[in-house]
Amino acid sequence: MSNNLYITATEAKSGKSAVSLGVMEMLLRKIQKVCFFRPIITGNPNKGIIDADIDLISRHFELDIPYEDMYGFTAEDAGRLISKGREEELLEGIIDKYNHLKKHYEFILCEGTDFVSSTAAFEFDINGEVSKNLGSPVLLVANAFEKTIDDTLRSIELAVDSLEEKGCYTIATVVNRIAPEEKETVIKMLNDRGIAKNQLVYAITDEPFLGKPTVGEIADFLNAEVLYGESQLNRHVYNVTVAAMQLHNFLTRIEYGSLIITPGDRSDVIVGCLASVSSRNTENISGILLTGGLKPEKAIWNLITGFPRMVPILVASENTFPTAMRVHELHAKISPKDKEKISRALALFEHNIDVDQLSNSVITTRTTNVTPKMFEYDLLQKAKAHKQHIVLPEGEEERILLAADILLHRDVVDVTLLGREQIILERIAQLGLEMKTVNIIEPLKCSMFQDYVETFYELRKHKGITEDNAHDMMCDVGYFGAMMVYKQYAHGMVSGSVHSTAETVRPALQIIKTRPGCSIVSSVFFMCLDKVLVYGDCAVNTNPNASELAEIAISSAETAQSFGIDPLVAMLSYSTGESGKGEDVEKVREATRLAKEIAKTHYPELKIEGPMQYDTAVDLATAKTKMPDSEVAGKATVFIFPDLNTGNNTYKAVQRSAGVVAIGPVLQGLKYPVNDLSRGCIVPDIVNTVVITAIQAYQGKMLSQD
Repeated sequence: MSNNLYITATEAKSGKSAVSLGVMEMLLRKIQKVCFFRPIITGNPNKGIIDADIDLISRHFELDIPYEDMYGFTAEDAGRLISKGREEELLEGIIDKYNHLKKHYEFILCEGTDFVSSTAAFEFDINGEVSKNLGSPVLLVANAFEKTIDDTLRSIELAVDSLEEKGCYTIATVVNRIAPEEKETVIKMLNDRGIAKNQLVYAITDEPFLGKPTVGEIADFLNAEVLYGESQLNRHVYNVTVAAMQLHNFLTRIEYGSLIITPGDRSDVIVGCLASVSSRNTENISGILLTGGLKPEKAIWNLITGFPRMVPILVASENTFPTAMRVHELHAKISPKDKEKISRALALFEHNIDVDQLSNSVITTRTTNVTPKMFEYDLLQKAKAHKQHIVLPEGEEERILLAADILLHRDVVDVTLLGREQIILERIAQLGLEMKTVNIIEPLKCSMFQDYVETFYELRKHKGITEDNAHDMMCDVGYFGAMMVYKQYAHGMVSGSVHSTAETVRPALQIIKTRPGCSIVSSVFFMCLDKVLVYGDCAVNTNPNASELAEIAISSAETAQSFGIDPLVAMLSYSTGESGKGEDVEKVREATRLAKEIAKTHYPELKIEGPMQYDTAVDLATAKTKMPDSEVAGKATVFIFPDLNTGNNTYKAVQRSAGVVAIGPVLQGLKYPVNDLSRGCIVPDIVNTVVITAIQAYQGKMLSQD
């Protein structure tokens, strides 16, 4: 079952809130615990301005949810973060608030921004990014009000294409506020153009009544004083009449539901309005708005209060013309108090939408892709939940210090830096960092040094190592760090920013060794494209044989699953299926057979296919042609390369050409986690690798207890 839906519009004033109202009622018929969430709101609770849509949904459906839990950021705060280039912080904050709700509710209905910024395209991009990173299918609301059919279709096509480019899945498009006579034409044309091929399409006819404000809304919008009729502020205003002419001319212009705007000293107009309210021969007005801050004189006021039936009377401070212009600027909302509008909106939704069809599609659709931001956020939360101690042997390196500062301030892990203490402290000061909780160890001055030397000698004496050799080796920060992990003084190690892969892996192999059941150490990269993919082995094993390749496949699937990625394993080759022959293809074919045999015993649900080419593994159209019956082809998430030459070049080609983040190499198969950094790594790479190492350490503890 799906657990979320993201409603966004093509532009402002699309009737998004009315659609949200209908969708929420639809969901509550089938799901008990549904929450409403807006990533970015226009209101500002600190100034007493409540978001209208949150207010409507929460009050009408009596959602017992604290207001502050139902939104991520105000538009003001979001704009401030974006202007400072801190979009990542914005997304992380939204995901954090969303995940807090996810713990307590079966389904979260999300509603996008109100398009209040200067560029609609900018806001549409934000909505796309948020929906993708929440893993939520999208319901698109397109505005057809006072538009030609061609303009409506063009805006829908642009929006759908943009969402698709961002990696979002559009489950349905609702063409809203369309002229009744154009409804069937638009739906047919959307089908003809292929928009409806992979999604549901509906059209809701325009209901002018929903766009009519109440007198109370106008009073709030103008900050007008209510002189009379406070109990009748829910009257709807169908039109506005400015009374700036003689009374006999004005009376002929009164229409049903008019709001009469007139200067506060026009006693004749006020008396005429009072008469029209009581007369059976004139249309009933909705209210009177007096301008210029002028209130009726005493005689007129006595007349007003003496009428048994009267409409609301407001007074605004501005003059008549600017007041009338401002009233026309008001975009009417659906108030939780306005039961008539709510009833009409829900009836309109049910009349135009196949509710059973949409609800079944929404509830059964789940987006399985893990986006890079979701992945990074989940990593941080997992590491924070079970804090581990990580040793960083390259403690004198600037990038390591900057990463350590981030990790400590975010309270993700405990950190030990290895190196010359004075040098490290000087560099911390030069960089302006504050790391009061960091632990610094200078190996030769450490009280544990001799114990480590003796332990290493015992571990390696069968290889001809002398005690002097052991002493020299322990002076190396890589070996000292690996020994800290072996002794479990630290739970994991990350190195490689200034050391080679061999210099990082060799101490781990000599001291920590492989875990039971693993004969080799291998590696994976987490490739953060529009979704996170796993590439293995791209860093350690030069030319694995079929048995080793099978073990790499199983280890990579385990790693993927442990980090929240559903493993669909593609064993890669230059040939797909049975079409190719040759030693290299046969190795992959045999590795696939062996991996499936291992999976039968230990991971019966694991799906492994091969040999297959990369395009077959990632592209559904190619997969249907080359491997039509495969459960992996076209949907693979774990890619096993046949050798280091292929894997290393492929990951670097994808990383550089597509500009994606590649996290790794993440080593797998060791008894305790040690991970290698690229010497060209940047600070976020180090942070991510440390976080992954901490998670591996905790998972290793849990497995050993089992």
